[in-house]
Amino acid sequence: MHTILIVDDEESIRDSLSGILQDEGFTSLTAENGETALTLLSDERPDLVLLDIWMPGMDGLETLTRIREMHPDQLVVMMSGHGTIETAVKATKLGAYDFIEKPLSLEKLLLCTQNALKIGQLVEENRELKAKIAKDHEMIGSSAPILALKQQIEIAAPTSGWILITGENGTGKELVARAIHGLSKRQAKPFIEVNCAAIPEELIESELFGHEKGAFTGATAQRRGKFDQAHEGTLFLDEIGDMSLKTQAKVLRILQEKKFERVGGSKTIEVDVRVIAATNKDLEAEISEGRFREDLYYRLNVIPFLVPPLRDRQDDIPQLVNHFLAHFCRQESREIKEMDQDAMDCLAGYAWPGNVRELKNLIERVVIMSPNQKIGKEMLPQVFLDKSSKAAKGQLPSSSLSADSFREAKEEFEREFLLLKLEENGWNISRTAEAVGIERSNLHRKIKAYDIELKK
Repeated sequence: MHTILIVDDEESIRDSLSGILQDEGFTSLTAENGETALTLLSDERPDLVLLDIWMPGMDGLETLTRIREMHPDQLVVMMSGHGTIETAVKATKLGAYDFIEKPLSLEKLLLCTQNALKIGQLVEENRELKAKIAKDHEMIGSSAPILALKQQIEIAAPTSGWILITGENGTGKELVARAIHGLSKRQAKPFIEVNCAAIPEELIESELFGHEKGAFTGATAQRRGKFDQAHEGTLFLDEIGDMSLKTQAKVLRILQEKKFERVGGSKTIEVDVRVIAATNKDLEAEISEGRFREDLYYRLNVIPFLVPPLRDRQDDIPQLVNHFLAHFCRQESREIKEMDQDAMDCLAGYAWPGNVRELKNLIERVVIMSPNQKIGKEMLPQVFLDKSSKAAKGQLPSSSLSADSFREAKEEFEREFLLLKLEENGWNISRTAEAVGIERSNLHRKIKAYDIELKK
């Protein structure tokens, strides 16, 4: 049942409103002046305050100011028999939800009350969702590499410096970006993510900069781009190393000038965004091979972050396992499960080439497939049980050790790794792509490039 506080110096109005609201199923509290209302609010948290403006002593606007200081989220509707547009505007600027005139219309009062309470409910739901999202994107771990990374985030986040996050696929670069935004001065503004590897080349400009109606076939309406959406917030350019040179040039121009034009448009749009970029590629090597602009690299790489692979933070594995077990059990409405020690030892001895994403996918699988509350090692794929496997020992394939160059060794290792993951996932392309953290189309290209024969 919703509680409404009525603040008015006229006893007849307090009694009348209290009776009407109680008849509509609300609980009412009353106060004859601003001081009494503030005292009540120190002990009670009503869902809504109906506050008269003209009162002796502390008037309604001063009371509203004090209420906002005490409880910034408190919903307040102002009432006045001498209302002017100027007064209504001032009350709204001070944080009032609405302004209604006396003599009060019963229908308008109830409609305003119901609308205000709906807004309050939406605000609370939004707060809960944000808290849930923040928890889902929490950086789990207490190992030395993770503690060092968290310390770097705390130092860099409140600044305006642009950040380049590097690390292998599946290490959690997005989590780092979200943590930086969450601790920054822009945390109340949008966090907009762009996966540069997932957007086709012909659509990337429209995605980033937006387009005008009729700019190209299929552009039936104006569309705001990601830069526009991220105004005053943070723009996260994930997998920036996969962006074409043409798009890189346009992004660099926007980053330098802080303005752009939509595709097919002529109007200049100014933006204020903090850019966080991430990649799993060696951008310096990409620059030397002519695939990435050197000037863009130095523009983005103001504050560099390196996210450690899971094999370098294996002390965090038990904590991560328990976190994902609880997460997926809640998501699947299952009783909280736990991993027995033998299974945990198998996980701790694995090299995790797919990093935290691979661990997360594995835990989701065993939560769904395990019939028991305690998960044993029999639920793990064979690769985790085979202590002699190259992946479990964290060893490189012997073929990569005999390669003549770093590039050849990298390609040999990648081929062996993909063969291992394909076999582990029953040669299913979609499952393997998800397990290793790459797009299905990208995996297809690599299979073709490495001449890997798929088994049925």
